[in-house]
Amino acid sequence: MVSTPAYDPPAARTSDAVPAATARHTGTIIAGCLAVCLAQIGLVLPAAINGVMQRTLHATGGELTWISDAFLVPAAVLALTFGVLGDLYGRKKLVVGAALLSAVGYLVSATSHSAAQLITGQAISGIGAAALFPASLSMITAITTTPAARAKGLASWTTALSLGAFLAPLMSGGIVEHASFQWAFGVTGVLAVITAAGARLLAAESSAPEGRSLDWPGQIAIAVAMLALLYGIIQGPSDGWSSAPVVTSFVAFAVFIVAFVLMESRSAAPMLRLELFRIPAFAASAAMAVIGMFGFLGGAYDLSIRLGVIQHQSPFQAAVPFLVIQGVTPLIWPLLVRLLHRVGPGPMLVTGFVSLAGAQLWLRAVPIHESGLIPLLGPLVLNGVGFGLVVAALTAAAVNVVPPNLTGMAGATTSLVRDLGQTLGPAVVGAVALGMAASQLTGSLAGADLTPKEHGIASAVLNEGGPLALHSADLGPLSAKLAPYTTDALARGYNSGLILTAVACVAAAVIAAVFVGFGRSGTRPAEADGSAA
Repeated sequence: MVSTPAYDPPAARTSDAVPAATARHTGTIIAGCLAVCLAQIGLVLPAAINGVMQRTLHATGGELTWISDAFLVPAAVLALTFGVLGDLYGRKKLVVGAALLSAVGYLVSATSHSAAQLITGQAISGIGAAALFPASLSMITAITTTPAARAKGLASWTTALSLGAFLAPLMSGGIVEHASFQWAFGVTGVLAVITAAGARLLAAESSAPEGRSLDWPGQIAIAVAMLALLYGIIQGPSDGWSSAPVVTSFVAFAVFIVAFVLMESRSAAPMLRLELFRIPAFAASAAMAVIGMFGFLGGAYDLSIRLGVIQHQSPFQAAVPFLVIQGVTPLIWPLLVRLLHRVGPGPMLVTGFVSLAGAQLWLRAVPIHESGLIPLLGPLVLNGVGFGLVVAALTAAAVNVVPPNLTGMAGATTSLVRDLGQTLGPAVVGAVALGMAASQLTGSLAGADLTPKEHGIASAVLNEGGPLALHSADLGPLSAKLAPYTTDALARGYNSGLILTAVACVAAAVIAAVFVGFGRSGTRPAEADGSAA
C-alpha cells in the first residue's frame, strides 16, 4: 500500500499558480485599459479647449486643425510598425516605452506658447499613442483565449477607450476654467507616467515573432502617403486647391499608396499581409473603420467648433456635451459584453452607424443660437450609443476573424484604419466648412454696411487667418458688426460638414449589413493557422 503524504509540494505549487495566473490575467487587462484610456485622452483632449487655444495662440483655421491632426497623423501612419515591434519584442515593453514617450510630448505641449510648439508636442504624444492603441489591444487579445473571456476583454478595452474620451473634456474643460490650457497637457503627462508604471508592474508580457520583421520600405511609403494626403486636405482651403503644393501632395499620395501596396505584396515579411483583406469580415471592418470613424470624429470636431469657437462657450460649458457622448458607453458596459457574445458584431455595427448618422443630422437641425444643453441632449445621447456599439463591434469583427498568431497585425491594422478615419474627420470637415464659410463671407462683406476702412480691415483678417480668425478677432465695434455675418457663414459651413459625416455613417452601415450580416460570426477567436500568440 502506498501511503498518502501529508504534504504535496507539486499540488501546493499548482494551487499557488492559479491565483497568480488569475492576478496576471486581470493585471494585463487593467494595464491594457489604462494604456488605451491614456491614448484616447490625448486624442480627445483638444475638443473642449479648441476655442481657448485658438484665441490664446491666435491660430488660423489650418493651425487649429493641425493641433488635432498632429496627434492623429502619427497614430495612423505608425500603427502598423508598432504592431510589428510589439509582436517582435513584447507588447508590455512597448506600452511602457510608449507611455513614457507620450509624457515627453505632453511636457512639450505644456510649455508651449506658440501653435508650432503645441503642434510639435502633439506629434510626439501621437507617436506614443500610435503604439498604445495596437499594443494595448494585442496584450488583451493574447491573454483572452475563450469566447467569454475575449468578449469581456474587448468590452473592457472599448469601455476604457470611451472612458478616456469621457475624462478628456472633463479634465481639460475643468482645468482651463481656472488655469491656462497648457495645464491640461501637463496633467495628462502625469497620467502617462502612471500608465507606464502600471504596465510595468501589472501586465504579462506577450509576443508573436513568428514570421514578423520590420518592413522599413513599407513604413516609409505609408507614412509619406498619409502625410501627403492630410497636407493636401488641410492646406487646400488656405493655399488653394489648385496650388502647386496641394496638387503635388495629392499626386504624392497616389504614387506612394500604390508603392505601398506593391511593396507589401512582394515582401517576404510584410508589415501588413494583404491576404488579411481576403477575409470579407476583416476587409469590411477596415472599410467601416475608415468611413465610420471619419463620420464620428468629424462630427465631434464640428461640435467642438460650434461650441468653443462659434458660440464662444467657456471650456467647461464646451466640455459638457462631450461628457454626455462619452459617458454613455461606460453605462452600457454590461450590454456591450452580452451583445458581443450573444448577438455578434453585425447588428451592433448597423445599429451603431445608423445611430451616428441620425445624431449628426439631428445636431444639424439645432439652430446655431441654441447654446443650452437640453436642445442638444437627444443627438448627444444617440451619438454616444452609436459610438459604443461601433467601436466594440469593429474591434471584435476585425480581431476575431484572423488566426491568433496574426492578432497583433490585425489589431495594428484596425488601429491604422480607425485612426486614419479619425484623422480625416477634422481635416475634411474643416476643409469643407472653412472653404464654404470663406466663400460666403467674401460675398457678404461686399454687400455689408461697412465703411471702406472697415471692409479693408475685415478682408485683411479674412485673407490672413480665415473665417475662424475673423470671427474671434477683437476688432472693437467692428466685431459686433461682423458677428452676424461670421456666425451665419461658419454655421452654414459646419452644417454642411455634418451632412458629409452623416452620409459617411450611412455608407458604413450599408457595408456592415452587406458584408458582416446579422449572424454571430466574428464573436469567437479564430482557429490558429500557426502558433498562437
